[in-house]
Amino acid sequence: MSARLGRLVQPWAHRAGAYAAPGSLLVRLKLGEVPAGIPAALDVRRRAAQPAETTQHQILDRVVKSFGGSVRVSRLHAAGQALHSIGARNRGYSEAEEISGIARMLRFDVAPDTHVGSLAVSLMQLDIVESAMPNYLCTIGLDGPDRHPRRDEDDDNEGWDPRDMVNARRALSYCAGDGGVIVGVVDSGINLLHPEFSGHAQDGGMGDRLRRGYDTVQLSEGQLATGIKLLGDNRGADTDPTDRYVGHGTACAAIIGASGAGLPPGIAGACRLLPIRSLGAAQPPDHKPVGIGAISDLDMGLVMAAQLGAHVINCSFGTDDEAIEPGMPKPHAEAIAYATARGCTLVAASGNSGDKRVYWPAAFPQVIAVGAVDSGRRMAGFSTSGDHVALCAPGVNIRTADLDGYQRATGTSFAAPFVAGAAALLVARAQERAAAVDPDTIKKLLVASVQPHRSDIAAGNGAGILDAARALELLDRAIDADDTTELGGADDG
Repeated sequence: MSARLGRLVQPWAHRAGAYAAPGSLLVRLKLGEVPAGIPAALDVRRRAAQPAETTQHQILDRVVKSFGGSVRVSRLHAAGQALHSIGARNRGYSEAEEISGIARMLRFDVAPDTHVGSLAVSLMQLDIVESAMPNYLCTIGLDGPDRHPRRDEDDDNEGWDPRDMVNARRALSYCAGDGGVIVGVVDSGINLLHPEFSGHAQDGGMGDRLRRGYDTVQLSEGQLATGIKLLGDNRGADTDPTDRYVGHGTACAAIIGASGAGLPPGIAGACRLLPIRSLGAAQPPDHKPVGIGAISDLDMGLVMAAQLGAHVINCSFGTDDEAIEPGMPKPHAEAIAYATARGCTLVAASGNSGDKRVYWPAAFPQVIAVGAVDSGRRMAGFSTSGDHVALCAPGVNIRTADLDGYQRATGTSFAAPFVAGAAALLVARAQERAAAVDPDTIKKLLVASVQPHRSDIAAGNGAGILDAARALELLDRAIDADDTTELGGADDG
């Protein structure tokens, strides 16, 4: 997250760092405390329902009123079984949705000048409230310095070198992937018409590599500082995850699932991509467009990816723990808990701060946090370290797709997709063997199979470098040995 952008947008913050959408906060109530009549935010955004004007809890309404007046309330997440029931998406929440907290997460919209940080602190003192936090805005880049990836037609072995570092060719010959295995890419959206996604693979034609995605972005000019211009579609939920300005999601998705038209095939092979646009596009003064999204939009994207069948979700975004207001809950906790309960493996970039630091969602124990190495297997100078980092993958000068062609991309954002693709291959291979593999087992397999780091790599950078082929071999050994202590069954939630 850009501290400079944060200072422009949220001058009331107790300290520089994370910034939040004015007039918006996220509140999770205890089990049994959410009134049934509060509509889902998806229906409110589609104008299929009106937000509630009361929480139906007098104490809650009284606290909100003391900070500036009225409140509009909606459920942040729809019920999975009601996603297509326009106007009734708040009905039929599952046990997993209730227990994880996504069924109990409310979005409060209050007056724009409300001090949402102080309101959240006050709400957390109430017995019926489990958590409350400002609706922080997150930018891709994870605090790394601005980079302008260069287009380069002089490929190093046509882009295979980083793929060969993680043994991608051998992995794809071992398991070609499975079109029934879905990788969610919660990001800035993608160029749906790029030849790497819309064309046919070189190995005989696999057709469209994409599942129908979603756009959860809801931003307005008033939420950002003067001079920061929003670009493209930022008005609410729809089924078009197209990115026309940023290119970050396109680059990540191509590493996972490129067809091979102008790049090496994606490391996930025949597995399909589910693009979720949860980061909109904004252009600060004298700066190229950046991806920016509210925690509410990212959480909605994570949950919808799981509800729409993703087996793996790539998260190349993050919020610095030090930038969060003191005492506030950690972003994405409910979404991560729900996706994991659904048997979904989550992979996240560790961050680009170049020091030891914690970013969310990478730091959640259920998530596979990925650092970046360069072509010499040295730690990239920008890669964020910490005890939570599980392993590393190539993240410097990676040839991948851009909005209008191809580019060289650098950052842990582009290391994470290598691991997400390898995780998808593990799911596909398990299905080939009529076995089930759960997220915890996938994480263990990926960590156990790494190539050791160089001797000069400091602690806090994970167990080593991804070896996708060896991970598949270890999976087969576990299946052959019927080792149920290492191989668990997935919970469909």
